[in-house]
Amino acid sequence: MYPNTPNSSNSGQNPFMVQKEDEIDLKVLLFNYLQYWVVILACMFIGVVAAFLFNRYATNIFKVESSILVEDEEPSLGMDLFESSGLGMLGGKSNIENEIGILKSFSLAEEAVTELNLNVQYYEEGLISTTQIYDKLPVLVSVDWKQIQLVGGRFRLEVLNEDSFELSIINDEFRIFNPKDPYYKIEPEEDVVLDKAVYSFGELIQGENFSFTINLIGALPEDIVLFNLVDTPSLALIYREELAVAPINKQASILSLSLETPVRKLGEDYINKLMEMYLDRELEEKNRASENTVKFINEQLSGISDSLRFSENKLQKYRTENKVFNLSEEGSVIFERLQDLETEKGQTEISLKYYKTLRNYLANDQTGDMVAPSVVGVTDPLLNSLVQAYSELQAEQVRLSANFTEQTPAVRENATRIQNIKKQLQENVNSALANTENLIADLNSQIRILDIDVNSLPETERNLIGIQRQFTINENIYIYLLEKKAEAEITKAANMPKNSILDFAKSGQLPVAPKRNLNLLIGLILGMILPIGFITIKDFLNTKIEDPKELENQIKVPLIGMIGRNISEDAIPVMNNPRSTVTESFRSLRADMSYLSPHRDNLTILFTSSISGEGKTFVSINVASVYALMGKKTLLIGLDLRKPKIAEDFDLTNDKGMSTCLSSDISWRDVVKATGHKDMDVILSGPIPPNPAELLLQDKFGEIIKEIKAEYDVVIFDCPPVGLVSETKELFGFADISFYVFRQGYSMKGNTQILNNLVEKGGVSKIYGILNDVHIDKGYGYGYGYGYGYGYGNNSYGYHEEVQLPWWKRALRRK
Repeated sequence: MYPNTPNSSNSGQNPFMVQKEDEIDLKVLLFNYLQYWVVILACMFIGVVAAFLFNRYATNIFKVESSILVEDEEPSLGMDLFESSGLGMLGGKSNIENEIGILKSFSLAEEAVTELNLNVQYYEEGLISTTQIYDKLPVLVSVDWKQIQLVGGRFRLEVLNEDSFELSIINDEFRIFNPKDPYYKIEPEEDVVLDKAVYSFGELIQGENFSFTINLIGALPEDIVLFNLVDTPSLALIYREELAVAPINKQASILSLSLETPVRKLGEDYINKLMEMYLDRELEEKNRASENTVKFINEQLSGISDSLRFSENKLQKYRTENKVFNLSEEGSVIFERLQDLETEKGQTEISLKYYKTLRNYLANDQTGDMVAPSVVGVTDPLLNSLVQAYSELQAEQVRLSANFTEQTPAVRENATRIQNIKKQLQENVNSALANTENLIADLNSQIRILDIDVNSLPETERNLIGIQRQFTINENIYIYLLEKKAEAEITKAANMPKNSILDFAKSGQLPVAPKRNLNLLIGLILGMILPIGFITIKDFLNTKIEDPKELENQIKVPLIGMIGRNISEDAIPVMNNPRSTVTESFRSLRADMSYLSPHRDNLTILFTSSISGEGKTFVSINVASVYALMGKKTLLIGLDLRKPKIAEDFDLTNDKGMSTCLSSDISWRDVVKATGHKDMDVILSGPIPPNPAELLLQDKFGEIIKEIKAEYDVVIFDCPPVGLVSETKELFGFADISFYVFRQGYSMKGNTQILNNLVEKGGVSKIYGILNDVHIDKGYGYGYGYGYGYGYGNNSYGYHEEVQLPWWKRALRRK
């Protein structure tokens, strides 16, 4: 026994009730997109063409690479001493990270840009894009960067002949560069105006904010050259950002330098110059110590050379006047002893001067490199190592400060090291000063004792010893200083940077950008994703019912049948085109009636919908026709008293009908009209009354229907839309089976709630859904969308006019 209501729940479920499923039907999704396969393919083609054109006209970018070997810093003896003292923070600085920071520093980039003179950029105008020129310049623009200049904009130069050219502006996005404030550029107070003017090559082109000269190199008449003026700080910032510096791996101390540029030779020259300036800066830091040593020795030589010259002249004059050239044996012994003591005293005094200079250096926090103690004969290993470590840390501080702020951890850590070593140096220097002064006092005491022996000699010899003694002291000190100076100069000449270039800059043969294959793939993917995304969004925002499966899941009653689109203009295809697929879908619906209401000799069927235009009248007429064709005496009643349509489909005049019976004493039999088929009659709705709802709610209407059911096998109600009028709800009680008609691509998805409310709140039973005008194949294999998989290509049924199309042809069918 079938349940009375579609939503009753017992063990025998309604065979037409579809189980609700939440998962996505991939087949439906695929067919939904296949409907637009032409659009998707067209967009994919456009995407590939766009990517091809981009690859064709985009500027090629090449990668220039080089490498530098960075020697690991070995801690000096001073560092080792501090490590052993527990001051571990003084060592272990990240040399690789510091060198990377220096290579990417603004100051180094500025030096390289200045050396290469890259402040003028030349371009050649092409059909679509412009190309930068670096080698074989057609003209040379000489700019006086000591004056205010216009930067950022673009000038256009057209060569007229060998002597003259025309100059104009094509991009006026200029900024004013002031050499007095090079890092801040201002906008001009008004637009830069440079009317087309003719100038001579070599002529000074000068204005309020610009001054430059253009010389001809290789340009020919009618050639066009574009050029920009770019200030050094701006260029340095650009190259600093574009340069990539990184170790080749975590364990190696080899740095890789790379730069991506459209001009390969320019990139190679810049990186090579940058590495050259980097090594030069390192060498200058090493040479600074030797230069300070030579400077210190020269200061000592300038004083001793005058004394040596004076003592030499005095000795020569005394020997000539007194005819005394050699000392006696006793005098020679005394003189040699005095000479040794005086030489030692002179060298000790030089050390004393060095200590005092070093003490003043530390007290005044000077930043220049110190003279090494070994230069003046100081052999104290601790002092030598401390001075060396202090010099290295100061040089490192200068390099770091040029590239990082004072708050950078590396700078702060290095400053702490300097302060700790400085404190140790000051203590060591003070101790050395005291020891040296004591040594000089002891030497003076020994010299005074020898002076007593000298006084016992004859006057002539005594005077000669004094003069020769002074000369010998000066001579020995002079020679000693000359030797130290030569050693310092040799050291300077032998200095080499500890770091070295492994590979000079070299550009790859193939460009790194644009990535042609990737761009083509991206174009293809975008061409596919964009229309699919648009279709997805369109479907998401679509409020119309299109998917039968979605409709089945949304309504709380079974979806009994689907009626295909009537491609003919005939409103009654069941009568006039019996072999069409639309007719067969109505036959299928008629067959299902036996399951919905079995063992019923008389059947009353009601058709309604949410709004007008969903095809309830079309379905009503053809369901009535399909029953009439099987010999059932059928009556079609038009109950839509507000907007009647049945008369038009049967070419009848709506002069009388149900409204006539209900509003007068005329019998319903008097308003029955023949349709042309012996088993099918129709009662039209009649003239539109002023009160249609009140007419249908009369008891008389129920009596009429009772009489009609007694005379006809099948009664069909064509009711007004239940979503628009109220009287339809009262008509459900007169029907054995009710159908709620939806139209594919027309009915709103929200209309399903009206049907659900009728079942849940209105108490309507025996109501089912029908999807009309099915023409959008959502991938369920309905062919044209008609019925549940009837194969109309089977000639044994005689239906061979319309065959089920393969999936790819069905996908071609558009809405």
